Amino acid sequence: MASYETRDYDVLVVGAGGAGLRAAIEASALGVKTGLVCKSLLGKAHTVMAEGGMAAAVASVDPEDTWRVHFRDTMKGGKMLNHWRMAQLHAMESPERVRELQEWGAIFDRTAVGGISQRAFGGHTYKRLCHVGDRTGLEMIRTLQDRGVHAGMDVHMECTITHLLKDGERIAGAFGYFRESGLFVLFRAKAVVLATGGVGKAFKVTSNSWEYTGDGHVLAYEAGADMVDMEFMQFHPTGMVWPPSVRGTLVTEGVRGDGGVLKNSKGERFMFSYIPEAFKNDVAASEEEASRWLAGDKQARRPPELLTRDVCARAIVSEVREGRGSPHGGVLLDIAYMDSEYVKRRLPSMHHQFMELAGMDITKEPMEVGPTAHYAMGGVRVDPETQAATVPGLFAAGEAAGGMHGANRLGGNSLSDLVVFGRRAGQGAAEYAKSLREKPRVNLAEAEACAKELLESFNRSEGENPFVVHEALQDMMEKNAGIVRNEKDLRAAIDALAGLRKRASGVKVSGTRQYNPGWNEAIDLKNLLTVSELLARAALERKESRGAHTREDYPDYDKAFAKVNVVIRRRDGAMQVAQEPLPEMPDELKKLLEGESA
Repeated sequence: MASYETRDYDVLVVGAGGAGLRAAIEASALGVKTGLVCKSLLGKAHTVMAEGGMAAAVASVDPEDTWRVHFRDTMKGGKMLNHWRMAQLHAMESPERVRELQEWGAIFDRTAVGGISQRAFGGHTYKRLCHVGDRTGLEMIRTLQDRGVHAGMDVHMECTITHLLKDGERIAGAFGYFRESGLFVLFRAKAVVLATGGVGKAFKVTSNSWEYTGDGHVLAYEAGADMVDMEFMQFHPTGMVWPPSVRGTLVTEGVRGDGGVLKNSKGERFMFSYIPEAFKNDVAASEEEASRWLAGDKQARRPPELLTRDVCARAIVSEVREGRGSPHGGVLLDIAYMDSEYVKRRLPSMHHQFMELAGMDITKEPMEVGPTAHYAMGGVRVDPETQAATVPGLFAAGEAAGGMHGANRLGGNSLSDLVVFGRRAGQGAAEYAKSLREKPRVNLAEAEACAKELLESFNRSEGENPFVVHEALQDMMEKNAGIVRNEKDLRAAIDALAGLRKRASGVKVSGTRQYNPGWNEAIDLKNLLTVSELLARAALERKESRGAHTREDYPDYDKAFAKVNVVIRRRDGAMQVAQEPLPEMPDELKKLLEGESA
């Protein structure tokens, strides 16, 4: 019988990025005993990689901006599949969360008159992204971490949660292990908040860090929660493509917001050829008009490089496929034509990143960029007000939750999503925990079974290396379920996943449980395979192209699919896929969207 330590909390928050920290701060402030688990070290969350800014209609640069315009932009960018109430709450509450961060010590860049500086990003009508150079996520985490640590919450670092435990239908706790020691841990908790981030490590080329293995998505699915919009995986248009060791590393949208232009190998500014009809009235018709917008002309429209990410990513793929790509399979992002001191001041991290990783100076030559798996719009289906999942006692926030961003997330909406819905998740979980008279019971036999399962890979006399299976998964997903899909490839992906799952069940690891990368990989593989199947089955179900989901066999919008979410839930051990109607939007919000196409 494997031994494990036991910890007791009212609320356990899994994940210490922006959403997890904000949830833990809120739950702790409401007087419930709160524990915070991070897979990595505190302060090393993937949120620190978010560069360009936090979208909020504080209107310090463009006074015309309001939450209503932000709501409309978000719904339009999400191709109207967003949960309207989440988009409304997000647009209404983001400015307050920005001011809260400022009160807690965040130091935003300032305008000449002392307001919070805001920059342009794709799909946003106005300059809306509050930023700290191009290190906004780092500043957010620093601020939230300071606030949380001083609030006195318990933090468990380098701890991976592998199972959720239930008492009947409701959550009773979680089981996991410490990566440093390999020791198991049982958390008893009345409520669990999942804030574990995304799924990017299922793909070969990704901007995501090593923690993004779909843990929260799979924990929720296996606990019986509904999953929504899993077909929508955002491929950010500008990841590094060279050198190979850093392929996929993010190049912030702030480069384009501050004047960067996309060119093909012929030197053509190709985005003017890819403006969708729905955006014709929002985007400059010529390079001359785009230049005037950049110079501050309020009558000019924004450049086509600031179209939404899905549009830019598909345009880059088209240019490469038609033979106009850069030497290493991308296109060129050029900001070298601008004043070098301006570039260094506005984009210090990008300048440093390319100097250190690629040995090039972005103030003197264009960057080579291409699409990279970046963000999962799909996730745990939640109640907008409380972030409660469909399993009692389970909550989700940030990238682990679905619904907010619809078919495509606008840049900058992620950081504001984290704090708006992280706060709501912490509040919802605390209030739920307070409502319980007794703590749910944990079945200790279930905990024993979890420990036994986690040790299986040590007990085999032979088997594959788990890293080899992971690499095969990434190659397969990139090929069959990547940025452009079709039915044949998606069915091939589902068949391949069955084979990979069989291989994963036979992997062998050796050594001890202390800091054992092979063992960690063997455990993460289970989640990567399951979340890949969720994505592939949802993508197969949606027979149209919309937002980040591009089907070459169904290249157009389908009016019927404009009215439904694809929902997956576990029934009798299998994935059950369904189309379910979108929540009905109230008339006053419908009026804000009049004239916008679905």
